[in-house]
This record gives sequence, structure tokens and C-alpha cells, in this order.
Amino acid sequence: MLSSKAMLDGHGEESPYFQGWKEYEKNPYDDVQNPTGIIQMGLAENQLSLDLLKTWIKNNQDATRFTNNGESMFQDLALFQDYHGLPAFKNVLVEFMAEIRGNKASFDPRNLVLMAGATTASETLTFCIAEHGDAFLLPTPYYPGYDRDLKWRTGVELVPIHCSSSNGFKVTKLALEEAYEHAK
Repeated sequence: MLSSKAMLDGHGEESPYFQGWKEYEKNPYDDVQNPTGIIQMGLAENQLSLDLLKTWIKNNQDATRFTNNGESMFQDLALFQDYHGLPAFKNVLVEFMAEIRGNKASFDPRNLVLMAGATTASETLTFCIAEHGDAFLLPTPYYPGYDRDLKWRTGVELVPIHCSSSNGFKVTKLALEEAYEHAK
């Protein structure tokens, strides 16, 4: 027997997000073969540079062998990790972050928590700052997977702040007030 949460429709194949995926898979856009096809705009992964990454990995195979000074790091990477992220990676990341800020800011790696994607980070943040039944006001358009990813496990309601292309999708006072009243 499945739990009531597992039986909810909001996380499954019938959501508008997955219906859109099904339509896209039937008729994907291609600039030569199918210029009137559907362009997938709701994808939560960046595939724009995948071809460059594949080429780099092919040309730099030593970098993908998980070694450090000739010693295998596979066990260190494959087994239990600190929930906050690999310390060595965090140290390099804070150096990079400072560099891209022109070394005008410094960062403490102890204050970073690394997660496997924006959905994981958003869901964790939601668990940390909201209670079941609370609501978030979220400007539209937003990633359609949030209806599933943020609502299903956390129990938080998402209330759209309706934004318009006519003003560059800016949040207006009226739209914010309407969403707030709806959230009450």
C-alpha cells in the first residue's frame, strides 16, 4: 500500500510539466529537420555546452581518472562525503569566487554548502525556512518543476506573482499585493 503522499498527482506523470515533456518528445525542434517543432524551455539541466565538455573529457582523459598525485581518489569520492561538500573543492571554489569578484571580497569555505543542483538546494532551503502549509510568493514565469519539486515533499504552497512581458516581467506592487492576498 502506498502512502497518501505517494498517491498525489502533483509529482507524477499528469503534471503540466511532464505533459509538456511528452509533447516535446513527440515533436522536438530541429533547425533543419523540424523547424516548426517544440523547443523545450523547462529543462532543469544545462546542455548548451555538453558538446564542449565531451570534447574536453575526450582530450583530457587523465583528469577523469580520479587520481591525485598518482593515487586513486575513487574510494574517497564514492563513499560517504561530508554533507557540506568536499573541503578541497570548497577551498578552490572560494578562491575562484574571490577571483571573479576582482579579489574585492573574500569567502569562507566553512560557510558554503554544496549541493547537487538548484532543485536540491531550493528544496533544502524550503525545508529550512518554511513549515508545512506555508506559502511562497514566486514571480512568474518560473521553472515549472517547482510545482512538483518544492510542493510535494515540503508541503509548501507556491503562489504565483503574475508578471507580464509588457513590462519586462517586473514585479509590480499591484501583482505582489494580489498574490499576498491570495496567499492569506
